[in-house]
Amino acid sequence: MIYHVRHRSILRYGAPVRVARFNLRLRPMAWAGQWTADYALSVDPAPLSIEARPGAWPVHVERLVIDQPLRQLTIESRFRAGVAGGAPILPQADDPSIAMVARAALADRDISASAPAQFLYASPRAPMLDAIGSWAGAMLAPDRPIVAAAWELAQRIKADFAYDPSATDAGTPVADAFAARHGVCQDFAHVMVVALRLVGLPAAYVSGYLRTYPPPGMPRLVGADAMHAWVMLWCGPTRGWIGFDPTNGVITGEDHLFIAMGRDYADVAPMDGLFVGGSGQSISVAVDVVPEDEQAKEEVA
Repeated sequence: MIYHVRHRSILRYGAPVRVARFNLRLRPMAWAGQWTADYALSVDPAPLSIEARPGAWPVHVERLVIDQPLRQLTIESRFRAGVAGGAPILPQADDPSIAMVARAALADRDISASAPAQFLYASPRAPMLDAIGSWAGAMLAPDRPIVAAAWELAQRIKADFAYDPSATDAGTPVADAFAARHGVCQDFAHVMVVALRLVGLPAAYVSGYLRTYPPPGMPRLVGADAMHAWVMLWCGPTRGWIGFDPTNGVITGEDHLFIAMGRDYADVAPMDGLFVGGSGQSISVAVDVVPEDEQAKEEVA
């Protein structure tokens, strides 16, 4: 499946901003089973500089420096991406157990950005919480096959947690979202990451895009898509990294577009930074994830 992706953010300030520095994490990283091309970033008004920086994890960082007064800033990224199709990833009879993968992770000597060792331990937004461990314990017993167990955990989160965009925000601690059993994809991914790390498994937080489908008979709404979050779990040296989407209770497939992977949301947030001046700010975001055949039809129309 080939997609065209457009992500536009408009920041508005209550008073002129004199200086601003932003980190953008919108450019897709290379990942197995996915290719990207034609990435373009536009910023209005034009910044003093845009500097690409390496990330500590699989994430592209672009640093913007703004040195002129502004009341509004528009940032737009565009790219094409292809996701490999084929048979979906499913549990296999010879999948290793959770205990086997936990031992393999500790024995692995790789220290690259995507090494399992990078994602074994607590991180600022994903602390080790005993309450999550107790809740998930039976599903993650040491002798359980890892892919089947992780899939069950993703399905359990979907069943037990209510999706409610008004209940949390980007700063809500995972402990609060877990206790209330509601939130959004960011919250559900953090809960799953914590549960997996508590039993010694390398689990990463992923930011990306998800193809959405309009209701039957209805047109696709421009700008109505959004960024998505899910979990990558290292399932041993043979199976490698496999994606699990707890918001939808599925193993990821060709509807999921990988952008970046980190220890938690803070490592891969699409935008963060600081500014001097102003009396408050607001942001509006519009995202389109359009299959290439649909894009061609829209351009003809």
